[in-house]
Amino acid sequence: MLRLIHTADWHLGHTLHGVSRQLEHQQFLNWLLSELLNQQADALIVAGDIFDSANPSAAAQAQLYEFLVVAKKQQPNLNIVLIGGNHDSATRLDAPSSILNALGVHIVGGLQRDYQRDIDWQRLIVPLTNANGDIKAWCGAMPFLRNADLPNSENDDEPLISGVKTLYNELFTQLQQRAKNGESLIMTGHCYMVKGNVSELSERKILGGNQHALPVDLFPDEIDYVALGHLHLAQTVGAKSHIRYSGSPIPLSFDESHYVHSVLQVDIKAGQPTEISALKIPRHTELLRLPNSKDFATLSDILAQLENLPLANVHDTQHPYLELRIKLDKTEPSLRQQIEEVIARLPVRLLKITTAYAGSDGSLADCQLEQRLEELQPLDVFQRCYSNKYDTPAPDALTALFNELLEGMH
Repeated sequence: MLRLIHTADWHLGHTLHGVSRQLEHQQFLNWLLSELLNQQADALIVAGDIFDSANPSAAAQAQLYEFLVVAKKQQPNLNIVLIGGNHDSATRLDAPSSILNALGVHIVGGLQRDYQRDIDWQRLIVPLTNANGDIKAWCGAMPFLRNADLPNSENDDEPLISGVKTLYNELFTQLQQRAKNGESLIMTGHCYMVKGNVSELSERKILGGNQHALPVDLFPDEIDYVALGHLHLAQTVGAKSHIRYSGSPIPLSFDESHYVHSVLQVDIKAGQPTEISALKIPRHTELLRLPNSKDFATLSDILAQLENLPLANVHDTQHPYLELRIKLDKTEPSLRQQIEEVIARLPVRLLKITTAYAGSDGSLADCQLEQRLEELQPLDVFQRCYSNKYDTPAPDALTALFNELLEGMH
């Protein structure tokens, strides 16, 4: 048997409305170290978006490397596989790969090609061993695929999907060539699959603006487990219970506060169905939204809810983050003052006030002048500029080209 832990979308270095999540991430990493040891895991797979940005801070990078060192010290035989996601810089992840490989950590930031433009498939093939050092599975560590990685398929109606399929088919062939003794086969991916549940506020649109959701038949039936990253809600892909998103370890927006965050424990036995169970991650800091929905409430209702908010007696570093969604009849100059007078008596941290006027269908956060700059994605700016100039939404084809340009810059 081979036992692996599947996790993804750590987003180290993430901030929520200007507040660092470093402490929450460290609590998760400490918990993960304990679980790896308690569950006697043979392997750890991190399926992309290790960092929150392509240029992570020194603190975020140190957090990753310190975790890897401690993990290998406590379990020298632990197989560790990390792949790059769309938030990551492939070259930044690949730069220390030689050193990390010497420590028993296999990292694949992106596809690499030789001088003849052939893909170095050897980098993507990782043997996974049990505690005795026996190879029990082969992992095809496919990172996030950018448009530039894909083979030319100009004659195909869906060149992006066709290109991704071509690469995965070749990876599958490479795995089969190595699994000569009945070892299990595992693949990774950082992508958007058909019918996946997306968190719009924290998941950057990828592969042409999510217009090309990848089909389930991307992964052959002979694959025993597929470890996916990108979607922050833990979920299966269609009816395929062995194709899984592990989800993110912490909520990365208020829209994700209701998720159950977990890592997946995967037990693989040759010739038997893969056994998968979720290990729930303790939440260090709660995210609260009033009202507890996407609806809005009047200022008087919000103030009443604040006064009656049941709050646990926790350390200052664990005071919940708070978002208020308030509906107004007219401009309220003393809005923040009234709220802060109540907040001052409560063990909470107010991060965001979202307001909407009675009779409007949307929030003021949807208005360009009212929305914080850090909440805008480049695609939002592009689409707004196009709509303002041409009085019509940007065409899908142009949006896809913009995303391709954006990913090329990252």
